[in-house]
Amino acid sequence: MKIGKQTWRYQNKLYLTSTGTAAGPLEAKGPLGSSFDKTYDDLHCGEDNWELAERTIMREAISFCLQKANKQESDIDVFLAGDLLNQTVTSNFIAKENQIPFLGMFGACSTSMETLAVGAELVDSGFANYALCAVSSHNATAERQFRYPTEYGGPKPKTATYTVTGAGAALVSKDPSPVMVKEATIGKVVDWGIGDANDMGSAMAPAAADTIAAHFQETGRTPTDYDMIVTGDLSSVGSPIVKQLLWEKGFNIDNVHHDCGLMIYSPDQPVFAGGSGCACSAAVTFGYIASQLASGVINRVLVAATGALLNPTIIQQKETIPCVAHAVVLESAGGQ
Repeated sequence: MKIGKQTWRYQNKLYLTSTGTAAGPLEAKGPLGSSFDKTYDDLHCGEDNWELAERTIMREAISFCLQKANKQESDIDVFLAGDLLNQTVTSNFIAKENQIPFLGMFGACSTSMETLAVGAELVDSGFANYALCAVSSHNATAERQFRYPTEYGGPKPKTATYTVTGAGAALVSKDPSPVMVKEATIGKVVDWGIGDANDMGSAMAPAAADTIAAHFQETGRTPTDYDMIVTGDLSSVGSPIVKQLLWEKGFNIDNVHHDCGLMIYSPDQPVFAGGSGCACSAAVTFGYIASQLASGVINRVLVAATGALLNPTIIQQKETIPCVAHAVVLESAGGQ
């Protein structure tokens, strides 16, 4: 059911039937390292190049997700996936392997919640019984495509973010589990004229604020209705901005706001302003946050994944960076 202009409220009881996560070496050493199903000791992940490594990471996250649900690839009705590489090539190659009907999706770093929102809608409407949603990113593949290869060793400003090496997968169905998928608020593209590719936090914060405010307005809820309001990868730069923008709209999220890009790394790790990438929100949400909901430590979370919709060409042409944020409400099934 549509609530307002941007929010979907699912009519059936939908669940995160299972999740799977995989992460790279730096993420494994961070504060959430124990929450990932699989971690790797080096960025190659046993492969010959970075791009093959990213495929391995997504493959592993999906494998863990399906194993936990005791499902085979043939049981899945639709596969929704995305990544940061041109033409979502990681997802395309994984879809070639698993032979599940495939919807390739791109919302940059917001793709984790985009796939989850659409996958849940397909299950809610009856067009699918099992929807598999997955995303991935890899620090070295993203650096090669968007900036310079890691071997170049170019300096970066403190506003830069560090692309998370990892992947997250979630299976959505009507099969009861400890975590429910309740609502989604679909974001609009917002561009405040920021063109610095080394300051994604400032560029994405207005989109996050726009989507979160729309969610509050359309559902009639306030920040106190949530145990956590989680943004995707605004970093130490964008997080204060989104809080200020929402305060100006009449919403104080100071006591419940967290950012996946700040949760996944320790302050002493060499990640500049914090983490980013499709896997940033996915690994944190489908790992740590899902476990907190499943155990009943927290009861309701709004995850607003943020994405900067740029490519190398538009940056070279001095264009600004359009951004989007998609939000999904997850709840503990205890007491439902």
